[in-house]
Amino acid sequence: MSSLRGERPPRRINDAHCHFFSEQFFVTLGRQRPAGSQQSAAEIVSVLGWDPPGSSDALADRWAQELDRQGVARAALIASVPGDEGSVGSAVARHPSRFVGFCMIDPTAPDAISRAEHALEALGLRCLCLFPAMQRYSLYDPRVADIVAIAAGHAGTAVFVHCGALSVGVRKKLGLPSRFDVRFGNPLDVHALAAEHPGVPFIIPHFGAGLLREALLVADLCPNIFLDTSSTNRWMAYQPSLTLTDVFRQALQVAGPDRLLFGTDSSFFPRGWTRQVYEAQVSALEFEGVDETVRRRIFGGNFDRLFPAGTSRLP
Repeated sequence: MSSLRGERPPRRINDAHCHFFSEQFFVTLGRQRPAGSQQSAAEIVSVLGWDPPGSSDALADRWAQELDRQGVARAALIASVPGDEGSVGSAVARHPSRFVGFCMIDPTAPDAISRAEHALEALGLRCLCLFPAMQRYSLYDPRVADIVAIAAGHAGTAVFVHCGALSVGVRKKLGLPSRFDVRFGNPLDVHALAAEHPGVPFIIPHFGAGLLREALLVADLCPNIFLDTSSTNRWMAYQPSLTLTDVFRQALQVAGPDRLLFGTDSSFFPRGWTRQVYEAQVSALEFEGVDETVRRRIFGGNFDRLFPAGTSRLP
């Protein structure tokens, strides 16, 4: 049945931040256990109490079904350990109209250049993700510039840079050490890269994860910097009295409505897509009185503009 005259169609929801916890992801975690206590992927999943991911195709199908159930049109899937870009590439190939592929690249790895090129050219991924605090490197490292140059050489490619507080819940649950160095996660360090490559979109997730002021500063200086809104944003506890409504108000004032990308940070099953994150953001924007036209950009339109549906580099 067609909608009533004057009734707006349902809001389009695209999620710019979901993790694809593949079989390879759990294999990697199992290998990082102390010598003599290493575990298989199945054992790791059992310890966590999560559903086994199955093959990359099976996990891709489950995510597609979950998006259908939740009314989500498209999602970015992030390969969450270096070397797992193939899993996300398989998911994108299986559901090209639903998924946009992101992958973690460690610029300090000897095969970083070849992996980045393969991810973009052979697998059709659209975003290279940097976690400088996790792998403990400076964004001023020439090897980072080399990775960003690869993104710049492939039209339609973005660079994701995790800044601020970094805590990986699955590592905590497994008792794995997280020798991260938050000093390397300052959003101000993104400035030189973004200024050098004005045609490359840079995405800073979680509003800077505790470094909101710095994230807003670089977003104001560089119109190619986007902020993603994902996760519960528990970093707000670092700034007493700050609310999610306050965060959105400041982000809209500085970055504007066209550079905010809705995300949830969804990751594993059986939890699936975290609707409560979406609902909290809807409530914050409604409380602020943000117009529905702007909300539609944040929750779907900006993602479609950054990663147009139907475009692919796959041969």
